[in-house]
Amino acid sequence: MDLFTTTLLTAIVCNVAGAVYLVETLLRRDEGAGRAWSLAYLSGMATTVAYMMWAAGIGGFVAVAAGNALFVSTMGCMWLGSRRFNHRRMPPAVLVVVAGGLLTAVAVIFYGPDGGGWAGWPVMGAVLIVLSVCAAIETVRRPMGRIRTSWALAVVLAVAAAYYAVRLAVFMTAGPESDLFAIYFGSNSASIVTVTLTIVAVVVTSVLRATRADLRAYAWMSRSGVTSDGIMLGPTFASAVTDITERAGWRGELVGVISVRVEDLRQIATAFGMDVAGDVEGAWRQGVRRFAPSTSFVGEDDGRGLLVATVPATAAEARRQAAAIYRGLFDTLGAVTGAVIPVVGVGVALSETVGYDTEGLITAAREAAMSAAVNPDSSVVFGGSSDAARRLIE
Repeated sequence: MDLFTTTLLTAIVCNVAGAVYLVETLLRRDEGAGRAWSLAYLSGMATTVAYMMWAAGIGGFVAVAAGNALFVSTMGCMWLGSRRFNHRRMPPAVLVVVAGGLLTAVAVIFYGPDGGGWAGWPVMGAVLIVLSVCAAIETVRRPMGRIRTSWALAVVLAVAAAYYAVRLAVFMTAGPESDLFAIYFGSNSASIVTVTLTIVAVVVTSVLRATRADLRAYAWMSRSGVTSDGIMLGPTFASAVTDITERAGWRGELVGVISVRVEDLRQIATAFGMDVAGDVEGAWRQGVRRFAPSTSFVGEDDGRGLLVATVPATAAEARRQAAAIYRGLFDTLGAVTGAVIPVVGVGVALSETVGYDTEGLITAAREAAMSAAVNPDSSVVFGGSSDAARRLIE
């Protein structure tokens, strides 16, 4: 195909796919990762407009600078969406994406009107490689990496990073006018990579959003960081625990974090349908909130777990609190779902073994709950340092 046909098809695919995702985002009133991915598709749509303006002789090198910066923003927002999905810190990544876009635009403006269509491309290629690698790595991190569909996006992002790396090397050694570059790494091949990435990205991000919404069904959240069923979001819970550990550390008081995990919700959804999986998850969330101590905080943990922050008087009291949640949860699940009982793991981490560190307490409790889930003989597992961790069997 000639360059115009390839460019036109790329523009059609990017704009139609982006428009569909944007409309779905508006209808769902999506938040977090969905909004960041929407910005990626919006940037991609604007990129095609900028490049077509340049091809039509409108805007000159300014259109090229805008198109390159928007293309970089597209890849950067894909990375930001994945980070938001995984509840990772956003400000540093946002600064990286903004800096990459500005650097790409300045590289084109530096050459001015005489730079041509390839002005500043080495800078753009290097930025795209970095962002593609970051996005691919973030896509396979948990909890996003637990959803196997996301691995398809990671593979495509990795292939895109490899393609841009080879393309940059050929550009710097042979030049954009060489036959090698024109045939294998020119605009036609880049358009094919862009179309492939767009199609896979739309499918995967839509599946991720639908999976998250279907299994959780708690998308309506208040401005205070609490879900509609009264359970804190992960970042809100972590902030509350940080405040508790700081004040408890001043007095030498004991702080405990209880992790309650359900490991097979997706298997239940596959075997019995989304309605049964939704009933199980609803009973699990409300059961933990009901049987946790009334003075404790209950928050989410990476999509598969719930966390309870308590201030028990002793380790034995912390165990009794965790055991009460375990027993009450099974009674609740049995009454709601009958024979469909998920695998539940309960883990406890205490400040006397882990220290007054929020991340350490949450990680130790989570690992203990995972251990309890795979060991049918244990109802509650204590996590922490190897010499202090204790497994208690009911």
